[in-house]
Amino acid sequence: MRYHIKLSRLTEEAHFAFCRHALVLHESPEQIVCQKLWLKKSLTEELSSFLDKDFKQLEVVKNDFNTGMVKQSARLNVQGFFSDLMTYHDDNSRLIKEKFHYNELNIEESRYQNFKFKNIIFCEGMGVKDNPYFTDIPVIPNKGHHIRVKLSEPIPENITIKKKHFLFPLNNDLFFYGGTYDREQMHEHIDDSAVEQLRNGLSEFYPNDFDIEEVHFGFRPTVKDRRPIVGRHHEYHNLYVFNGLGARGILNGCYFSKNLYDFIESNVDLPQEISLERFNKKDTQ
Repeated sequence: MRYHIKLSRLTEEAHFAFCRHALVLHESPEQIVCQKLWLKKSLTEELSSFLDKDFKQLEVVKNDFNTGMVKQSARLNVQGFFSDLMTYHDDNSRLIKEKFHYNELNIEESRYQNFKFKNIIFCEGMGVKDNPYFTDIPVIPNKGHHIRVKLSEPIPENITIKKKHFLFPLNNDLFFYGGTYDREQMHEHIDDSAVEQLRNGLSEFYPNDFDIEEVHFGFRPTVKDRRPIVGRHHEYHNLYVFNGLGARGILNGCYFSKNLYDFIESNVDLPQEISLERFNKKDTQ
């Protein structure tokens, strides 16, 4: 957490933040209701700067009932971000790439292996289930697939299209499309049904041929109330957890990490909506 300010600057200056127009397709008569809601929201003070009031026809895809545009939008090149982040830590000798061995942690002496520490923050995603100090936090795995496709007729490079899933260009002439949500299939293999779901979803609005070049999947750490789990161990006050960000971790991770930083360094209370203690309170009621 000590690197929060420096990493914020890294994010602001990096070359891998791309400005995008996010376009939401309206594809059926039922979407007329959505358009009316969109227009209503676009007149509110908090959203008027982001929701375009004029619906547009997008030529490269099927959008019989036009398309709404989200202004001032952006997309982060996640792979590029983490690649540069790891390089940043490597260059400053602040990164050790190895598995954490819980049995080598001496909490009483604040020592791990040969390292003396002040605090440890566990940011492990679904790996937290193997953490003996936070095994009881209610994180639920959610499996997601996405495909990388080659389009016979590319879409413009400066847009992201949203219908059932997101479609946007990558840096290697491929396009990302995904991702799915699945709480049932937890095995470490590709699900053919998920791939078919993505194939059909893209075919619904992209009228041209495309080839699936790659299939990827992963597991999101999700929580029933759709809020992150952030806080301090009830007994060991130098152990912290930062988890449950789900599919929106890239969007809100920096904000909640600042909450945790202020909690640790300045004793500023965590928002109750994300605090680990909210589950302890439920258990005692």
